[in-house]
Amino acid sequence: MTTRSHRFSIRGRVYPAILPIENNKVTGKVLLGITPLELHILDEFEDAEYERRTVDVFLMDSSEKLQAHTYVWENKTDPNLYGEWNFEIWKQLHKDDFLKMTKGFVEELGLPDSKRRVETYESFYPQTENNPSNP
Repeated sequence: MTTRSHRFSIRGRVYPAILPIENNKVTGKVLLGITPLELHILDEFEDAEYERRTVDVFLMDSSEKLQAHTYVWENKTDPNLYGEWNFEIWKQLHKDDFLKMTKGFVEELGLPDSKRRVETYESFYPQTENNPSNP
């Protein structure tokens, strides 16, 4: 599927920011059959950095247009946004650690003193000058 947006890299983060931009497109996956509980978990995971929005998407195999939820970066003027985020580079450098961090977030989600996703991320990916996620 594609949507009229741009997927930015974010300084100090290994995950992207998507913002609506005309004449641009972001390619991604459409997940069907998401339950209300799963949507709640996604909302918690995306935290305050993102806003869930309904957008038009175009299926690549049929050009069919449908509406889907996506998470849009909340700070449209964030000075840490730059360039284009690359999924293949992310898979090589960060996928395994990001999945471990995400599993920790999900395991902690039901606990009374659970951390928000940003706190979990920052504890898992300390912001140092040698951190490859902090160009």
